Amino acid sequence: MQFNIASLLSWHTLSVVLDVLITWYFLYHLTLLIKGTKAVQLANGILLILIARVLAGWAQLTTVTFLLDQIVSWSVIGIIVIFQPEIRRGLEKLGRVSIFSDREGSERKQQEKLVKELDKAIQYMSKRRIGALITIEQKTGLDDYIETGIKLDALVTGELLINIFIPNTPLHDGAVIVKGNRVVVASAYLPLSDNAMIPKSLGTRHRAAVGISEVTDAITVVVSEETGGVTITRNGQFMVDLSQQEYLKYLRAELVTSEEKKQPWFVNLVQKLWNWGEK
Repeated sequence: MQFNIASLLSWHTLSVVLDVLITWYFLYHLTLLIKGTKAVQLANGILLILIARVLAGWAQLTTVTFLLDQIVSWSVIGIIVIFQPEIRRGLEKLGRVSIFSDREGSERKQQEKLVKELDKAIQYMSKRRIGALITIEQKTGLDDYIETGIKLDALVTGELLINIFIPNTPLHDGAVIVKGNRVVVASAYLPLSDNAMIPKSLGTRHRAAVGISEVTDAITVVVSEETGGVTITRNGQFMVDLSQQEYLKYLRAELVTSEEKKQPWFVNLVQKLWNWGEK
């Protein structure tokens, strides 16, 4: 049989490849949308039902196959109901994609303002030894931990953060979770780390900061109540007693988008569509 390369370049072949790529794209970004939420457990349950259906059909279990077929048939409606928050969030993100406008400049200004407000709060609390725990969401969702806190949904300002952590106030105990440039919740509970490398001199706030860094990619800033020292944790690592120059350098490197050469509109569109499902 003679190999014909022209047959590989036919529209049928290209349409199959395009079909696979589009399907993979939506499945990939769907996982980004539900990552870090309780929807992950629901997705695992749906996957188990589908696997059970295949095994029941292979084993010729007629009654079980019939029951699972009914569940699968109604699962489309169930998925819409169960994943309604994720579907709505995804459609909102898609609707905000702009083809021609360049939002990178304004986003960079917001990121720089976030770092400035964090610095204002950290300096004030560090000098007065006011304990603080601030977690900044990155790509991994923090929805499960957000649910444990008290909802604020306010723009990040140094004054707000300072007031939250003033001792003996209703919200000072627990963590502030920042998403984008907004304080989503205060007084949230974070998982404590069992890492034996954490010095005994560091308290519960530091263990919570390391704990959340072990299960997510969030950046967490801790101000020590005993010493006023500033600690940053991420990916299971912790940097203790950072100077203002050191923590500002780190926060700017991680939170502020670097200035790049302006790209054509179609390149920006592809990048925005690619990042559509990211939180």
